[in-house]
Amino acid sequence: MDLNQYRMNWNYPTSIRVGAGRIVELPAACRTLGMSAPLLVTDPGLAALPLIDRALLQCRDDGLKTELFAAIKGNPTGQNVMDGVAAFKAGGHDGVIAFGGGSALDAGKAIALMVGQSRPLWDFEDVGDNAGRVDVTGMAPVVAVPTTAGTGSEVGRASVITDEAEHVKRIIFHPRMLPALVILDPQLCLGLPAKITAATGMDALSHSLEAYCSPLFHPMAEGIALEGMRLVQQYLPRAVAKGSDVEARLHMLVASSMGATAFQRGLGAMHALAHPLGALYDAHHGLLNAVLMPYVLQANQSGIGPQMERLARYLNLAKPGFAGVLDWVLQLRSEIGIPHSLSEIGIDDTRIDQVGLMAEADPSAGTNPVGFSASEYSQLFGRALRGQL
Repeated sequence: MDLNQYRMNWNYPTSIRVGAGRIVELPAACRTLGMSAPLLVTDPGLAALPLIDRALLQCRDDGLKTELFAAIKGNPTGQNVMDGVAAFKAGGHDGVIAFGGGSALDAGKAIALMVGQSRPLWDFEDVGDNAGRVDVTGMAPVVAVPTTAGTGSEVGRASVITDEAEHVKRIIFHPRMLPALVILDPQLCLGLPAKITAATGMDALSHSLEAYCSPLFHPMAEGIALEGMRLVQQYLPRAVAKGSDVEARLHMLVASSMGATAFQRGLGAMHALAHPLGALYDAHHGLLNAVLMPYVLQANQSGIGPQMERLARYLNLAKPGFAGVLDWVLQLRSEIGIPHSLSEIGIDDTRIDQVGLMAEADPSAGTNPVGFSASEYSQLFGRALRGQL
């Protein structure tokens, strides 16, 4: 296997350096964006691992004044972001290296946004024309380095941040939150445990699947979503079964970026439910989407028939149409160890009505192929909770 065939530079939707070992280009990437003193933002788990020490040493050896900020939660909060802003200013930094999984990438992007703003973070929630409030001149440049293949936040223009006071996840958005440079190095994913590989990989699938089912007109996103799902079909089982499979890791990183690019077309009920459940129960976002997936597919069946016919053909599934896709999703979940019900991951029914109301109000609900009321979202949540397909 010649991994050099995968060593490429892409310019869609941003500048992306793809290939094994390309993390050595991190200092040059920072300098390309004019950084001399980047703040490396990551999570506490990664901060304790050698790859972060190596990245810091690389940058410092190159003359970059690089410091570490790792005080963020698995579901990053507004306070985490503002603590990062304080660290950025105290260290005299001029850019951000967002390094890690979705939480680190989202937090890093939000920190880079907020370092030059006079308004509070929630003033930039993705509602109406709030993005117009951003002082673009105050934003810091971002190099994004994903270490999981799931959220695709490295190619996204938003961050999902938890408002702890209101127990809700808010989407902070601005077009220039898109990192200016991305490094996709599969060697950074080799130590990822099988369970996290599975959950994040299913998150990548959920992005492509929901974007593909969105009713909005965006053929480019639809095509990207289809190929993203094929990559997950082919490579996620390999990455889970053998974490050292560099080729599988590389293709899953690409599938993750493709899913996040495709969901310019919108998301749907999986995310409309996963967002409130993550905020209320502090559960892993990718795992929530993975468990919810077949229940949402079933609930959407009346609105996605033609899409499922095309998807089943594209993936060359054993059965045609909706039945084939549902069977594939269930088989894939079983193969990689995803639980069948939400109750198995510590979710209960004490907030079932609140979850329904929050899901109906979530921005992702607007592009679900079938419109659900709060009551219908609560019922859908209940079925996923009990494992009733």
